[in-house]
Amino acid sequence: MEPCLFCKIEQGEIPSEQVYQDEDVIVFKDIAPKAKVHLLVVPRKHVSGLNDLLPEDQQLIGKMMLLLPELAKQQGLDDGFRTIINTGSGGGQEVFHLHIHLLGGNALPFV
Repeated sequence: MEPCLFCKIEQGEIPSEQVYQDEDVIVFKDIAPKAKVHLLVVPRKHVSGLNDLLPEDQQLIGKMMLLLPELAKQQGLDDGFRTIINTGSGGGQEVFHLHIHLLGGNALPFV
């Protein structure tokens, strides 16, 4: 099976503008930003989406959630930020590798 887009980014096969990385997670700027700040928080482990998380992924997803406020602060999002996890094609997911969008830096529409 061909590695997905985010796996190729994680493996360095496709360049990205990374803002954070550790042994479990990479964070890079979205190539088609929907806000002044638009980051993608991606686990290095391939998980297709929220529906595919396993009990052993609890620590990983918790780490990702705790990382979001730190990243927002580093990006100067002191007034707040938005997070989005699209799940499945019906939920707007386009890349089937779990990722969290972190957006902010300008007025975001209410949803």
